[in-house]
Amino acid sequence: MAVVGILTAGGDCPGLNAVIRAATARVVAGGGTMVGFRDGWAGAMEDHVIPLDRDAVRGILGRGGTILGTSRTDPYVHGQGLASLTPTLRKHEVDVLVVVGGDGTLRSAARLADEGLSVVGVPKTIDNDIPGTDVTFGFHTAVQIATDAIDRLTTTAEAHNRVMLVEVMGRSQGWIALYSGLASGADVILIPELPMPLEEAAGIITRRHAAGHNYSIVVVAEGISPPDAHELPKDAFGFDRLGGVAYDVAPVLERLTGFETRVTVLGHLQRGGTPTAFDRVLATRLGTAAADAALAGTRGIMVAVRGTTIDTVPLTEAGGPIRGVDPALYEVARTFFG
Repeated sequence: MAVVGILTAGGDCPGLNAVIRAATARVVAGGGTMVGFRDGWAGAMEDHVIPLDRDAVRGILGRGGTILGTSRTDPYVHGQGLASLTPTLRKHEVDVLVVVGGDGTLRSAARLADEGLSVVGVPKTIDNDIPGTDVTFGFHTAVQIATDAIDRLTTTAEAHNRVMLVEVMGRSQGWIALYSGLASGADVILIPELPMPLEEAAGIITRRHAAGHNYSIVVVAEGISPPDAHELPKDAFGFDRLGGVAYDVAPVLERLTGFETRVTVLGHLQRGGTPTAFDRVLATRLGTAAADAALAGTRGIMVAVRGTTIDTVPLTEAGGPIRGVDPALYEVARTFFG
């Protein structure tokens, strides 16, 4: 009888509990045993383990966050790779580990697989930028949250004749900005992949106001380059600590347009709360597929969305160049600027 472990690592994401629920139910139904590691890789390194069965995962499908907890701990940054996990995995007789995480987590999982660990990966991020899969769960929820917020901000912008900048998450890619901006009818969308000079953005806003529309909505991806090109602080892994670039953009647009400009940074609101129906179903399908792969003895793979089907790809694909938005879709959005 196989013993399957599962952990959720990196940033939280709507749909994580749906994955845990689906994987646990599937493993148990297949005659296996499921254990969960608390707080991501930290639980596997420090022996923080909880048993999971069908009753343990009842009622969590629609809950945000993760019942297992998560952390930014990494076995290669904070430990010695596989050697850091081996004592805990052997103690609990874990045959295969299901790792639910983003590109950084999955890159570490691939390195562990190279060292001999039996791993099945599940791609997770609201940023929707993991290579090897067409979409990640959590993305659609983040887009819906952002779209709802932009809709609300549009009415107050119109009431006060303001330019409203709405900053959304996404790190170095503009998926959330593009989709939420397109869904809400934003007047300008600023994304890292296809930089727009602020003079061009200001021109769009100015022409719009000259035509009698006395408010504008600008969606800003957090990963765009700040106008003053200052160096950003780094996190523990050497990545730029993002958030707040809209506060740098706002005074420039206000100076160029002459219109009062305000900023709203949505931040972690986009990662919290209940997942949408789409993400609940997608996460359930991915969790089920991961459990099936684990029970079937398939190792070193990531479950992925290809078209409308769930497939498996080599785990190493998650370590490739991250996926940017489709330029053709940005051109569709440009049709409605101004």
